Amino acid sequence: MDRIFSGIQPTGEIHIGNYVGAIRHWVELVDRYECIYCVVDYHAITIEHEAASMQKRILDTATVLMACGLTPDRCILFVQSHVPEHTELAWIFNCITPLGELERMTQFKEKGRQHRHNINVGLLDYPVLQAADILIYKAGYVPVGEDQIQHVEFCREVARKFNTRFGHTFPEPQVLLSKAPRILGTDGKNKMSKSMNNTIGLLEPAEAIWEKLKTAATCPHRQRRSDPGHPEHCNIFTMHQAFSKPDEILDTERNCRTAGIGCIGCKEILFKNMIEEIGPIQTRVKEISGKPEFVTEALRSGAMRCRLIVGKVMDEVRSKIGVKSEWLAG
Repeated sequence: MDRIFSGIQPTGEIHIGNYVGAIRHWVELVDRYECIYCVVDYHAITIEHEAASMQKRILDTATVLMACGLTPDRCILFVQSHVPEHTELAWIFNCITPLGELERMTQFKEKGRQHRHNINVGLLDYPVLQAADILIYKAGYVPVGEDQIQHVEFCREVARKFNTRFGHTFPEPQVLLSKAPRILGTDGKNKMSKSMNNTIGLLEPAEAIWEKLKTAATCPHRQRRSDPGHPEHCNIFTMHQAFSKPDEILDTERNCRTAGIGCIGCKEILFKNMIEEIGPIQTRVKEISGKPEFVTEALRSGAMRCRLIVGKVMDEVRSKIGVKSEWLAG
């Protein structure tokens, strides 16, 4: 089976944007590919963070992933810092990566604007570590959202540079885009983000989710209940496309365009379907949280499986760049 790699940061509450855009897609792939998924804690420290709560965030993130279906019997799940070869390969890639290529990365520019007081080297070097995450497993595919395509292209370029200089070693991974629609935050304008205070948490109680949906932005062109709507401009309709059944999506679109349904009625249907899907996940999270050793053992086992893979790759890499010393083995 072809191998897949992807990762998620343990930066806090997982919201429905994360779920629809990444996690649900990952679960769909496990039966068709050899999947390796990672909680990328080293990526998370490029911005200021609370060190005391990091371990809890890592375990909480892993718990949600497992509750969604990414269990050890279906894929490899591990924590990035538990496999130190990731950062070793990143250093090697640093030495073949032109500075100008990193400075042109869109995400670095965005992060620089968001964190003007902490524009550190890690923010700049983020794509190099990401390339190491992917290439150290010789992954053929990377499931990402559209905002990450540039990083996968950069990864392909790193592989190309290394192969040209030291001999063919790494495949050039391909993008696997999710077919799920891109959900914006409850403001209907910006990407769903905790910093924007516009998220719907995957684990929030149903009552809290409904309160957020009730006040969430809808079609900006519809002012009154009797006005026909424009679903193509409505973030709530986009959420319908992510959570509702095909026939309900068609009915909602038709009724919206003809003013046959108001925004609250539209939201009530969405709420029902959203809870129908994420409710069982919330139940499984509670079950798994009751046995934390199940999560830690899964992460420990995942890291051990990964180290068997990356050990062989790094032996090959060290040999090709000339730093592997045979006499150390003796």
